[in-house]
Amino acid sequence: MDWPKQVTIKEVGPRDGLQNEPLFIETEDKIAWINQLAETGLQHIEMTSFVNPKWIPALADAASVAQGIKRNPAVTYSALIPNLHGLDRALSACVDEVAVVISASEMHNRRNINQSIANSLSTVNDICLQAASVGKPVRGYLSTVFGCPYEGEIALGQVLRLTEKMFEMGIYEISFGDTIGTASPVQVEAVVDALMQRYPAEKLAMHFHNTHGMALANIVTSLRKGITIFDASLGGLGGCPYALGAAGNVATEDLGHMLNQMGIRTGIDQERLLSAACFIEEKLGRALPSHALQIVHGGHMA
Repeated sequence: MDWPKQVTIKEVGPRDGLQNEPLFIETEDKIAWINQLAETGLQHIEMTSFVNPKWIPALADAASVAQGIKRNPAVTYSALIPNLHGLDRALSACVDEVAVVISASEMHNRRNINQSIANSLSTVNDICLQAASVGKPVRGYLSTVFGCPYEGEIALGQVLRLTEKMFEMGIYEISFGDTIGTASPVQVEAVVDALMQRYPAEKLAMHFHNTHGMALANIVTSLRKGITIFDASLGGLGGCPYALGAAGNVATEDLGHMLNQMGIRTGIDQERLLSAACFIEEKLGRALPSHALQIVHGGHMA
């Protein structure tokens, strides 16, 4: 088959990767890390979340991070926004793009956002309207698309209903999340087929966690279907505070290596990426699950 010639990788490590870490990474280290990421060829970095620090202490320094980084004009710097108060803080810190999240699971949405799905839709709509008024694009996350830790299987009709509502709000792209990392290629194929019957591939992204080691297989399935936008987290960092047992995201460097081997362009410098991964691994004081990092530590360059 004809594989895509180019893929966009969106880096979510500074937000999705660090939000579940018990160790607080110092603000200056977060800034240094994001600055390193911005020199790798990545074009999109989700740098933090303007959530109440009471809920996500690891990202309590969101404004300081956003204001302290050295802005690379080739990079879009986004932040996850939970409500209008968070949006005001983010706009004051000059984020380039707003990210919002809704869960396809009612119970996970209540645990993750402390709202019903209906209330979250209203909140997200208000965020979209205010962001549009100041010219900020909005990217959406739809979580637990492939399974929920509380409700189990999620009906495809529910996913499609929420997708339609989010696009109606003016969200330019939706990232579909395998929040607990249980998706299989067969399930991914069914979901992507249903989505692509309704929406163009350039409006769809995939966000796979690697709990059962299936993330790269699910990405290959998505590639076969024409999806070319993927979220990833350097070092395989990540997890959901409200989905116990969910492991990290697919590692950015592992995904980049696979795509390079397939002859698919990413525009990313793999050596600089690995250097940034080693930096955050040292700050966390533990080994990260990336296969590429394991090779580096073994004395070979991936």
